[in-house]
Amino acid sequence: MQWEVVIGFETHTQLSTESKIFSPAGTAFGAEPNTQASVIDLALPGVLPVLNRGAVERAIRFGLAVGATIAPRSIFARKNYFYPDLPKGYQISQYEIPVVQGGKVSFVVTPKNGEPYTKTINLTRAHLEEDAGKSLHEDYQGMSGIDLNRAGTPLLEIVTEPELRSSAEAVAYAKALHALVVWLGICDGNMQEGSFRCDANVSVRPVGQKEFGTRCEIKNLNSFRFLQAAIDYEVRRQIELIEDGGTVVQETRLYDPDRDETRSMRSKEDAMDYRYFPDPDLLPLDIAPDWIERVKAGLPELPAAMRERFVRDFGLPEYDAQTLTASHALAAYYEQAARAALTDAAGKAEAPAAYKAASNWVMGELSAAVNEHSIDVAAAPVGAAQLGKLVARVLDGTINQKTAKEVFAAIWQGEGSDADAIIEARGLKQISDSGAIEKLIDEVLAANAKSVEEFRAGKEKAFNALVGQAMKATRGKANPAQVNEILKRKLAD
Repeated sequence: MQWEVVIGFETHTQLSTESKIFSPAGTAFGAEPNTQASVIDLALPGVLPVLNRGAVERAIRFGLAVGATIAPRSIFARKNYFYPDLPKGYQISQYEIPVVQGGKVSFVVTPKNGEPYTKTINLTRAHLEEDAGKSLHEDYQGMSGIDLNRAGTPLLEIVTEPELRSSAEAVAYAKALHALVVWLGICDGNMQEGSFRCDANVSVRPVGQKEFGTRCEIKNLNSFRFLQAAIDYEVRRQIELIEDGGTVVQETRLYDPDRDETRSMRSKEDAMDYRYFPDPDLLPLDIAPDWIERVKAGLPELPAAMRERFVRDFGLPEYDAQTLTASHALAAYYEQAARAALTDAAGKAEAPAAYKAASNWVMGELSAAVNEHSIDVAAAPVGAAQLGKLVARVLDGTINQKTAKEVFAAIWQGEGSDADAIIEARGLKQISDSGAIEKLIDEVLAANAKSVEEFRAGKEKAFNALVGQAMKATRGKANPAQVNEILKRKLAD
């Protein structure tokens, strides 16, 4: 039997406010247990929650970015369940009327075997809620500790329709959503610290069947690699279970990366199990149209719009534009470097050539160095303006590509900050004097008669060998295009 995978996503995005959603306690990560828990977070008798305006504003920013409807009035509800790290015995969330309704997210999927394609999925909602605390097990023998620092931390839970059809699509969606919330500045995106946590609802059904299969929820996936592995395992488990005559039970499962398997955590509750009802301590949330307009005016240029601009105005290929807008920091770095390259080339390069050359360097040398040293683009030792000047020196013929990599490495290692100064100090200027190059090539041809003979006998590889010898004779400083041109002319005589 052929099976179809059905996946829906719930993503808990921790909002980048300095204080919690209903209390003035701080949200900074890494504090000593229970040092950032106010009397409101502890649910002491008589305390009342006060809504954080910054959390609402971040929800509006997200809703506008995905083309959703911002509810003019939304309601906070009590979601009732018992858990040791939930002091009140309920979680304040939104149920019937969420603040963000609908919306879409588009992303590019790159299957292991197949061509990349663009997919757009619909969002059901995004609602505000508070986080629970954390149970600590590792440091206690036969007991658990409770840390309530996270209790009350503001979350925006983003829920999709069940429209994802593979683990590859799920990962592509999660990466696109992660990039978007960081781009908007509403979340720091730190998955290791729990700022961006994914729950995947996974089910399978025979191809052609309209009804959904029984779903299982995989909780708290905090890395893209684990996300894909967990979904792949769960899909295999469900298919094998059904084909062996068993039945999938609706439940919540956890992924164990050490064993590469999901395991049962608890039976899955439905909405009625939580006994939602409007929180009597919180008034309805009213969002006036002028507030939405003010937030809209402050939105940054969104990734999709920037990609279109890079293709339209900079002449970049779609692939380059997609790669460069993977993060706001990378896109900003590229744009500054590209404009600096065009300016510093001083009219010796057309705009499309400068923009494309800068793109190649940002996606190539810079990205490789950033990944190797595990740092953010914004913290790279080679700044955008520095890289732009270096690209300009290649474009205007001062140095060639190989020499430029040497200069890049020198700046990265702190041996200088200005490309021109390094080029001058090391004597790296490219030889573009055709007379000087011609003289060197005459010497190379005389010293490599065998290669000349082989080339004239039809062996193309011999030409590359002669180019290599010519570049070696000039210590890599000759203009490669001139070397090729002069060498071909000499060999044709």
